[in-house]
Amino acid sequence: MAVTYPEATDWLAGLRPAGTLLGLDTMRALTGALGQPHRALRFIHVAGTNGKGSVCAMLDSMIRCSGARVGLYTSPHLLSVRERIQVNGEWISESEFAQHAGVVRAALRATPQGTCTLFEAVTAMALLQFVAHHCDWVVWETGLGGRLDATNIVTPRASVITSIALDHQDWLGSTLGEIAREKAGIIKPGVPVLAQAGSVEVRRAIEEVARAQAAPLTWVLEEASCALLGEHQRRNAGLAAAVARQVGLEERAVQAGLAAVKWPGRAQLMTQPDGRRILLDGAHNPAGAAALAALLRTEFAGERISLLLACSSDKDWAGLCGHLAPLAARLILVPNCTTKAVPTALLAQRAREANPRADILECEDVAQGLRAAANDAFLVATGSLYLVGAVMEALGCGPQLGRGERDLNEWAKTY
Repeated sequence: MAVTYPEATDWLAGLRPAGTLLGLDTMRALTGALGQPHRALRFIHVAGTNGKGSVCAMLDSMIRCSGARVGLYTSPHLLSVRERIQVNGEWISESEFAQHAGVVRAALRATPQGTCTLFEAVTAMALLQFVAHHCDWVVWETGLGGRLDATNIVTPRASVITSIALDHQDWLGSTLGEIAREKAGIIKPGVPVLAQAGSVEVRRAIEEVARAQAAPLTWVLEEASCALLGEHQRRNAGLAAAVARQVGLEERAVQAGLAAVKWPGRAQLMTQPDGRRILLDGAHNPAGAAALAALLRTEFAGERISLLLACSSDKDWAGLCGHLAPLAARLILVPNCTTKAVPTALLAQRAREANPRADILECEDVAQGLRAAANDAFLVATGSLYLVGAVMEALGCGPQLGRGERDLNEWAKTY
C-alpha cells in the first residue's frame, strides 16, 4: 500500500519515543530485511567532531565534478529532513521520501525489534535512495560517534576522521582519547584511513584502532584552497583532497570540486537586498567557536560585529561564549530552537563576564532577535545549527514546509 508524504512524516515522528540508541543490532536486522542494499554501493565513511560535514560536502562536490553520480548522507539538517539525503546535489523528493519510508516501515515488521529510531529509519531510507539512483559513490557521514553509530554497517573504500574535540561526552567518553577511539570505530580491516592530526592522545587512540584492524593510516597535514571561508576549511579541504586522490579521482575533479563546493550554514556569508551582511555558522562547541573567532579576526578584521547567539545546554556553551563574546560590539541572545535551550539570562551573564563593554540584549525568539538586528550592518548568527536553520527559514531560504514536515523537522534536528 502506497504511503503519502504526510503519512511518512507522521510515522517517522511516531518513532520519537525510541530516542537516541547506540548499537548496530537493529540496523543490521533492518538492512537484512531490506535485502542488504548497502552491499551494492561504494562508500566513503566520514567521522569526527568538527568538520565532517564540510569534508563530506567537499567530497560530494569533487565526485560530481568527476562526472560520477554521488549520494550524500549528512546530519543534522538545517531546513528539512529531506536535505539529509541527496543525489548529485538534489534533495530527495517528497514522493521518494514517502516511498522509501513505506518500504522501511514494512521491513521493520520482519525484524525482532519491530521498531527503530528516527535516525536508523532515515539511514535505511538513504540506502534505498542511493541504490534506486545507481550512485557510483556514497559520501556517508556518521551521526553520533562512529563505533556504534547506525551508519557503521558499511565497509567503505576509505575511512575518514576529521578533527576531534570534546562533544557528546555523555555518549562518547569524557576524554579526547575516549572520543577518538569511538570515532575510530568506523575503521574496517584493511581499509585505508585518512585523518587530521590532533593531540598526542587523539593520535595514539586512532593509531591503536588502525593497527588492530591492519588498516593503513595516513595523517593528513597539508591544506588546500576551497570556496569555503576560514583556515579551518583549508585544513578540511586538504583532508578531502587526500581522500579523493586515495579513491582514484583525477586532479582536475579535485580542484574543480574544491572551487565549487557549497555547504550552507557553515561560515556562509549572505548579503541582504539593503546591503546588510549576515554570516551564518553552525559552531556549537568551543573548538568550532575558536575556528569562527579566527575567521572573524582575519577575514573580517575591523568590522563592527553584532552577534546573534543561541546555545544548547548539553554543549559547553560557556566555553563557546568565551571565544565569541569578546569579538562582538553587540550581543543579541535568543533561546535555542529545542527543549535544550540555554536560558538567555545565563547566556547574558557569561557574555558580560567575557565582554563587559558589549551591548547585550535578550530576546524571546529568533524573529525578535532578527528585528532587533535590522539596522546592524554585519550580523553573525551562531552557537547552534538549530539557530542557523531558524535564521535561514526566517530569511526565506529553502522550501515552504507543511505543518507535519515542520514538526518532524524540529524533532529530527535532535538526531
